[in-house]
Amino acid sequence: MNMLARFAKHPLPAWFFKKRFMKFGTVGASGVVVNLGVLYLCQEFLFIAIPSHDMRLNVSLAVAIFCATINNFFWNRAWTWSDRQHHSDKQLILHFGQYALACWVGIVLQVLLTKLFVIYLYYLVANAAAIVLASVFNFLVNNFWTFRSHKPVDEIALPIIPEPAIPEPDVQESDARHGKSANDIR
Repeated sequence: MNMLARFAKHPLPAWFFKKRFMKFGTVGASGVVVNLGVLYLCQEFLFIAIPSHDMRLNVSLAVAIFCATINNFFWNRAWTWSDRQHHSDKQLILHFGQYALACWVGIVLQVLLTKLFVIYLYYLVANAAAIVLASVFNFLVNNFWTFRSHKPVDEIALPIIPEPAIPEPDVQESDARHGKSANDIR
């Protein structure tokens, strides 16, 4: 058995390559396309009147990242986690805020890991490794927090443990223990 086949049978890689994680990655890739497209449009056309190149880039990046985050939120909600019930009492804007917070924590994690890994690795390799780890982190946070399942308690699979039956005391046995005979009772 070759090394790749053994790797594919290991439980951890099998879990990551399930359909939901692949959808998450596809949505992330669409976010990259949106980010690059919006960045280009902002930098070259929309904010061309901003004279400072640095300021124009900062504003363009902010708009591009915001648009990509909105894109990813809606696609993840509609496709990646479409099977999850979304609480009707959780307003869409609050749900988006929760998603954005998870994304920003992932971004900070990516930056910190890149700065740590760059001590030992070439900066592009360090950043690629940080992206992979931050992506796994983002998937887990979104899976277990942002888009967590909201099944009612009665739908959650819990073991049914029967209560122990308490036998009714037999009147004759009770009386016999107290020194009374059947003749004394009559």
